[in-house]
Parts: sequence; C-alpha cells; structure tokens
Amino acid sequence: MKTEKLTGAARTQLAVTDEWWSDERIQSFLGMRPVDGETADYHVLLKAYRGMVPEAFARFVAFFLAAGRNINEPGPGGKTMLGLISEHRHGTDYAEILKNAGAR
Repeated sequence: MKTEKLTGAARTQLAVTDEWWSDERIQSFLGMRPVDGETADYHVLLKAYRGMVPEAFARFVAFFLAAGRNINEPGPGGKTMLGLISEHRHGTDYAEILKNAGAR
C-alpha cells in the first residue's frame, strides 16, 4: 500500500536539528561502502553532507582527512564534492568547511 508523502505541518515525525553527534557516530560514516559508479571517498563525503548538520560535518571532515582520505575525489560526472555542494543554495556552510580543509 502506497501512501502520499506528508510535508510541512502534516508530518508526524519532526526534524531534529539540535542533536549531538558523538565522535563514534561521525566516524562510522568512514566505513560506508560506495554504490556503483561512486568512489569510496566521494561516497562517504556525500553521505556525511546529506546526513549531518554543518558542525558535525566539520568534525567529520577532520576525521576524514586524518584517515588519509581524498577530499578532492571526483564522483560520477567528474564533479568533486565541493563542486556539487557549491551548486546547492543551502550548501554554503558545507562548502566553506570543505574549502577550509583544502578542497578545490
């Protein structure tokens, strides 16, 4: 049975924006496996960007770099994560985090 997606005030589960992310939870993203057509480094950056608030993402990027991962790894279509995020109107904070970490 397919139901219509609820939006706005009709949602039954509220968005959580002030949740604390432990270091262990943030680091767990480093172990995610890529899907077809994505490199491992691009994939985990994409998942972290989609799943984390900027403060948690900044901490993730530090762990990512400490693990020797490539912040400039291109994804499908040849775009880097910074290139993708720079196209998103709400991606400014995330793009700044990547730039400060050496992304180009």
